Amino acid sequence: MPRIYATPEQFTAWSGKPAPPDADRLLTRASEDVDDALTTALYDTDGMGMPTEAAVVAAFADAVCAQVEYQLAAGTDGTGADDRWDSVSLGPVAMSGRRTGTQAPGTVDLAPRAYRALTRAGLQVGVIW
Repeated sequence: MPRIYATPEQFTAWSGKPAPPDADRLLTRASEDVDDALTTALYDTDGMGMPTEAAVVAAFADAVCAQVEYQLAAGTDGTGADDRWDSVSLGPVAMSGRRTGTQAPGTVDLAPRAYRALTRAGLQVGVIW
């Protein structure tokens, strides 16, 4: 079961906007992005792997909300598929020029506000000890 660090209600409070209809899915994917960005970070967790320090718990929630906000503003769905093609149609299949982005497979496109929320809590994104 994935760890989810923010609720639709937290997103609404954080952003000042209603949570989107698919908020649970977006928050789950954004939580996975935060997990991936913090693979090497050190912080206290409980038996389920959830952060326990109040400032870190709040930073995770803020980062997840920022990640969802970032993806909504960019018009992405969190799958990464939008980074692959300039244009896509489905019936009867039409794809256009393949994008050549700078994002390497396996890296996380972390929202700047998410990055700042995590670093303010003392979490070092992408630092290997």
